[in-house]
Amino acid sequence: MKKKLDKEKVVQELKEKLSQSSAAVLTDYRGLNVAEMTDLRAKLREAGVEFKVVKNTLTWLAAKDVGLEELEPYLEGPTAIAFSYEDPVSPAKILSNFAKEHDNLEIKAGILEGKVIDLQKIKALADLPSREELLAKTVGGFQAPLYGLVNVLQGTIRNLVYVLEAIRQQKGA
Repeated sequence: MKKKLDKEKVVQELKEKLSQSSAAVLTDYRGLNVAEMTDLRAKLREAGVEFKVVKNTLTWLAAKDVGLEELEPYLEGPTAIAFSYEDPVSPAKILSNFAKEHDNLEIKAGILEGKVIDLQKIKALADLPSREELLAKTVGGFQAPLYGLVNVLQGTIRNLVYVLEAIRQQKGA
């Protein structure tokens, strides 16, 4: 009886994570040693991404309840899911980079804004600039015209000072 309640609690928790996350990436971590898993978890935690090893049957029940039936073919073998609640690019980027360095980590599929995406879309997502980079580019885009305006105004004032200095020298001579 207690086991059934525990499983229901896990399914409920997974439903919440699947429905609240902006992105999630499913991985097969078979072959990674403890040190590699610890390193991966630390990198994900740094970016605010939660990494959870899950049972496929319980994940399937949760996915079905939140309308992600297309996830079923990817729920085979050991599965861990990286959940991101704010930045959808972070888990894809971190896991893709980690998979390049560690052949044992296999990315299976992902969920982006409530839709199941395949490996190609995850790689495309990983190639996008991070949220911080996009914000920096936006701020830079706003700053560039302001810097141009300041330069133009300074140039006009500088020229006025040169003209006044030339007039002063001319009157002094």
